[in-house]
Amino acid sequence: MKRAILWVILLTMPARTISTYAAPSAQASTGLTEDSRVRIALDWLKKNLPSTNETQIRLTEIPAPSFQEAARAAAVKALFEQAGFHAEIDQTGNVIAKLAGASPSANAGNNKTNGDHRDTVMLSAHLDTVFPAGTEVKVHRENDRWLAPGISDNGTGLAALVAVARAVQAAHLKPQLNLLFVANVGEEGEGNLRGMRALIDAYGAHLRAVIVLDGSSTDHVTTKALASRRMEAVITGPGGHSWSDFGMPNPINALVRGSVRFIATKVPASPRTTFNLGQIEGGTSINSIPYEARLKVDIRSESEQELARLESVLRECIAAGVRDEMDNSRDRTRGKLEFKVELLGSRPGGELRADSPLLAALRLDDEYLGNPSRPERSSTDANIPLSLGIDAISIGAGGNGGGAHSLQEWYDPAGREIGLQRALLTLLGASGIAEGAAR
Repeated sequence: MKRAILWVILLTMPARTISTYAAPSAQASTGLTEDSRVRIALDWLKKNLPSTNETQIRLTEIPAPSFQEAARAAAVKALFEQAGFHAEIDQTGNVIAKLAGASPSANAGNNKTNGDHRDTVMLSAHLDTVFPAGTEVKVHRENDRWLAPGISDNGTGLAALVAVARAVQAAHLKPQLNLLFVANVGEEGEGNLRGMRALIDAYGAHLRAVIVLDGSSTDHVTTKALASRRMEAVITGPGGHSWSDFGMPNPINALVRGSVRFIATKVPASPRTTFNLGQIEGGTSINSIPYEARLKVDIRSESEQELARLESVLRECIAAGVRDEMDNSRDRTRGKLEFKVELLGSRPGGELRADSPLLAALRLDDEYLGNPSRPERSSTDANIPLSLGIDAISIGAGGNGGGAHSLQEWYDPAGREIGLQRALLTLLGASGIAEGAAR
């Protein structure tokens, strides 16, 4: 019954076509797997699991902090080229491999007179990790688990990206729409989704759908973009000696006073809202009054109004902390404290429409694979296309992982073929496949 309802949705929803090409999602799931080439690609993914595992370990062991992804990007580019793609690294640092589609519109380039230009589907996985340079990223095995910072987020997604691209080539699949296989920079932290922003700037007018591979879990699909803001508070002062200048206003003291005020802020359970004091820096030695102190705060909410409120509260608390420290200092004659609170980055919110062909295709693929999944709100590269009305989802790439963003991060590859096959079928459901092979 559920399958029948989904097919009714696919067949009756308003078609967003390009040229004479029919909505690609109508080929999803069972229809796709009747094609011998698709079956070859699905089998390839299963038979080549050892190679995919090796790729994941190899890429994880190449350090890739945000803004320092170049070495890992070069390795992914080489893997794409070994698979038969022409690959390039754009000015932002994204690795892009292209496969031209068969439909007339997919080959029309930038011809502005050729109707709807949504002739491209993107499959992406982010290159960067949250871990700073110098972090030990050697992969260790503990029973069935692999342990290393970044092994799941996003070693899993990168390995799946390469595997799906290789499977498409191995099966000689020709998509109807153009395909972009992208390993992008700047998803984590202060990267502020810069890689995806650049990709949308370059290809946004042509994108029919964006599929993001992030992490491992296949039990959910991100269809709602969680908005967030990253803030930095900086407090400066004259600085001095811990003994002779005792009583002088201290930037760290002020920061602590303001932070204590802020963490007492009440946030609603609905709309769900969170904050995190992620980094505190300052001082030069234990016996010096610091001349500077910094605090970085992550604020997230399902409500733009709550985001704005918390940003305002943070500013007020830091100002109050500076005021309290000045009021309690013994010597104000040798300088005062100054402060600023700045926006480091902002991730927009958005939501995939319920009748999206991309979501319908994923649902059919999940049913075919016996993989029940639930919709979820999260902060991923999909935030950018979703905020602009481009159909986008973020899905896990298979297997199981945990401890993300910690030094205890782990990954278990058991069952990863479901994630790989799900990614392939969803990609082909969004792009369609050209005729040309026996069925």
